[in-house]
Parts: sequence; C-alpha cells; structure tokens
Amino acid sequence: MSPTRGSLPVRPVASAFRWTLFALCLIPFALLATMNSAGYRYGASDQAFYGPAVLKAIDPTLYPRDSDVIRSQAKLTLVDNVLAPILRGLSMPLPLAFAALQVVALGLLAAAGLRIASALYRTSYAAIALLAALTLRHAISKSGTNTLEGYFHPRQLAFGFGALAIAAFLRGGSTTPIVLVGVAGLLHPTTALWFALCLCAALLAREYRTASPGTAIVAIPIIAAAAIAWAVTSGPLQGRLVRMDPEWLETLAAKDYLFPLAWPAVTWLVNLSYVPLIVVVYRWRERLGIAGRSEAGLVVGCVLLLIVFLAALPFNAARVALAIQLQPARVFWLLDFVAVTYAVWALVEGGASVVRARTAMAILILLSVMRGAYVMFVEFPDRRIVQATLTDNDWGRAMAWARTTDVRSGWLAHPGHAAKYGSSVRVAGMRDVFVEAIKDEAVGMYDRAVAVRTRDRVRTLGDFDALTAERAISLARGFDLDYLVTEQSLDLPEAFRSGTIRIYRLR
Repeated sequence: MSPTRGSLPVRPVASAFRWTLFALCLIPFALLATMNSAGYRYGASDQAFYGPAVLKAIDPTLYPRDSDVIRSQAKLTLVDNVLAPILRGLSMPLPLAFAALQVVALGLLAAAGLRIASALYRTSYAAIALLAALTLRHAISKSGTNTLEGYFHPRQLAFGFGALAIAAFLRGGSTTPIVLVGVAGLLHPTTALWFALCLCAALLAREYRTASPGTAIVAIPIIAAAAIAWAVTSGPLQGRLVRMDPEWLETLAAKDYLFPLAWPAVTWLVNLSYVPLIVVVYRWRERLGIAGRSEAGLVVGCVLLLIVFLAALPFNAARVALAIQLQPARVFWLLDFVAVTYAVWALVEGGASVVRARTAMAILILLSVMRGAYVMFVEFPDRRIVQATLTDNDWGRAMAWARTTDVRSGWLAHPGHAAKYGSSVRVAGMRDVFVEAIKDEAVGMYDRAVAVRTRDRVRTLGDFDALTAERAISLARGFDLDYLVTEQSLDLPEAFRSGTIRIYRLR
C-alpha cells in the first residue's frame, strides 16, 4: 500500500527496505550525530581515564606511579582487558581503535532505532524521523551524561547494545535481549544494569500476560537476585555497602549530580516527566489498537526504573557508597530514549496524515542539520568535525616528546590541563602526572584513597599559574617528579619547547 493523501499505510516497514534505509542513512546519521556533539576528538573528557586503562592493559610497564588511580575504576569493567589483546594482535594504535569503536557505537544506535521503528511505526517517514531525533545530542539533566558524546566512551557502545536489546524485545525476542544486555555488561556494567532491570521487568510482564506463563516468571527474578547477591558480596561491588565519611564526601562536593535530593525543582520536573509521557502515548496507541504485546512490558520496565531510582534515594541520602557509585539518575538516559521514541510516533504518525508525517520528518531533519551546523561552525569554529588523532599543535608536539622520555618519569602540569589543552598527559604523553584534577576527582568516587590523594595533591600544588621555580623544585623533591610542562617562563633547565608550551627538567 503506497502512501497517499489522508490516512497512513498500516503495514510495517519491510525488512529489506529497513536495511536499505540503514545503509543509506548511516553516513548522514553518523555525520549529524558527530556535528551535534561538537565533533569527534580523540583523548577528550572521559578518555583521560579509559585511554590510559587500555594502554596499561596493552603495556603493563606504563603508569607505574598512577596504577592505583587507573585500577580504581578499571577493575569495575572489562573493556580494557577485552580491547588490549585485540589491539596487540592487530598492531592497531589506540586512536584508530577508538575512532572505529565510535563508528560502531553510532551504527548500533542507528540500527536499534530502525529495528524499534519497524516494531512500533507504520511508515519510513517515522523511521527516518527517529534517526534524526537521535542525532540531537542533549544532556540528561543532572545525571553526568549526554545522549551522545564527541569521543568514544564504552557506555555509548553499551547503550547501543542495550537499545538493540529493546528492539529485539519489542519484536518478540526473549533470549536475544538477554544476550545483548550481557554484551553491554562487559563494556559498561552500570549502563547495562539499567537495561537489565528494565528488560527483566518487561519480560516478566509479557510472560505474565500470556495464556500460559512459562518458567521465566520464576527463573528471571531468581537469576537476577543471585547475580546481584554475588556482585555485592564477592564480585566487583564487594565492600561498597559502607557509608561515605565526611572526608570522602568533601572530595565529591563539585559532583552535585550525584545527590538527587539537592537537585533544583526544574531537574525533578524534567526527569519525572519521562514516564508519564511514555504511559500517555502508550495508552493512545492502545486505544488505536496498534500497541504490540511487548509494549506493555516495556512500559512496565520503564516504570520499574523510576521506582528503583526513587527507592535508591534513602540510601543516597544516607551516603551509602554503592547508592552513589551506581549513579541511579542514569536510569533517565534510558527513559529519555524510550520517551523520544514515543514522542516521534506522536509527532509523525499520531495524526494519521501523510502530510503531517512528511512535515514532521522534514522538520526533525532540518532541526538536526541546522543545530549541527551551528554547533560546529558558530560555537566551535576552530574544531574539525573529526579529529581522530592527537592534535598537531604545541601541546600535541610537547606530548609527542614526552612519549620519548623514561616510562618511569613523573610529570607536573596544570591540574586542569586536560580541559585546557584537550587531552591529558596520561593519554597524550603516556606518562604519569602529579594530578589531573577533573578526572581524578571523578574516579575518586569509586575509591576513598584516590579521592583523598587527589584532594591533597590539588591543595599542595595550589595556584599553578603562580608556580615559581623554587616551588617546582620543592614539589619535585617531595613527590619524585622529573618534568614540568607549563606556559610560564621559569629559571629552570629547558628540555623542550613548542610555541608557548615549555617542558623543564626538575632534576
């Protein structure tokens, strides 16, 4: 049935056409997603942690001084252990690997979007509109995460597998969603956890609604409870039911997104609006007789996520470490994804008009193109759309020289150097650094000793811009440091210079 003026066609998007659509849309989808994320950059933001973790897994001699910092979060994931042997075997440099994984993450998200569209939508207009909507990067309020990132992050790859799991569930699958969530768990356990909770509830709800409920009604809760018990008592979450003491909490003062009870009212309004939107649109679809059997289960899963978040609040208020480290506010990322999926249906197909469908699709595409162009060419005109390697500027050349020094050397740099120059000494120079305040503070959430170490070093360093040669030598003696990288002109022996960046020997 071909689209005509008036009612929308009622057939689902054909499988062959869906994959043709995927092939045609993948490049523009990836391009628009990247532009809306202010470009792709190697070494940016959270790669200050994940990059060194993978590099150390490849070469254990790296980071002899900062091993405890790197290990404090790396031990909670397997991504470094999974990637290291692959990259060694292929002799693939980390920048190329991360760029390839970013493409894979975006491809998974696009594929999930189209598979979900084939389960919920009736037209290709809505499918394309959903892809356009998914390129519109935005922050999940007070969760410390965004729907897309302008760099490779394991949680983005895990989210792609989780989204595919939702698609498989909506298309009637039971085993495939569990397998996909398991893969996500190898990449980023906390992201996978929220998908696991949602889909376990969804599977149970769907099973319960069938004429002859199977063993899943009993098996899924038992398996889930056993997995949680193992993780907390003997697994990676062992010892995390303790309360954070005032000294540890002081190091997290800047991470206000970790403490929901301190959120402003507007954040609560935004985050609590997802589930009502999902329920209202689902009821609308149910009244029209087009809601599939699995949809009710997905809605139940979304409601459960909100309940889990609310149930975690007393433990968060009591400052139980696990309730903070799991960052339960990130359930709203998954809820945002489902809400966007339903909102696109309401906009494109809710009016049962081909003209409306085409118009809504065109508006979403235009919005993505205009926003992406504004971000890249107005907000960040100096950035390239793709910077897959370290930038060849003064900082990049200084860090290239750093990689030629003794692997055991200790470096002193501005505590905010990763944000200031776009990449950290650990990532770009592959060397230990006295402190990288932003990322070390974030990692300190998982390890009290790292948190206190970071706080003490930031205080000891003081105002970096007022650093004198005498003070630098004193720090070098106290902390066994070898090099100082700065833009200041100091009375110290210069080892390397590139433009405004100077590297001084401290001994």
